[in-house]
Amino acid sequence: MSTTPPRNNAHCSLPDDAEQSTYRFIIVAAKRARQLQSGHRPVLPTSSKKSTVIAMEEARRGLVKYELMGEALALQEAKAAAALELLG
Repeated sequence: MSTTPPRNNAHCSLPDDAEQSTYRFIIVAAKRARQLQSGHRPVLPTSSKKSTVIAMEEARRGLVKYELMGEALALQEAKAAAALELLG
């Protein structure tokens, strides 16, 4: 029976933040990966050459800026207004 150490899958994990939607994370990371493939430089120093791994790590750490549009923005504003009502 071989005892191999478990592999580190940190690069495959999704953020645990409840406000951060998994779908949004994937879209942001995918767009950042396209930027990296087209020649943009990574924000983080990394040993990985895979643009998807780099993009996911940057998105997970909140280093990728994005703007909500349309229904997503309206939904987030409604959640913020509901939270303010609960506080006040």
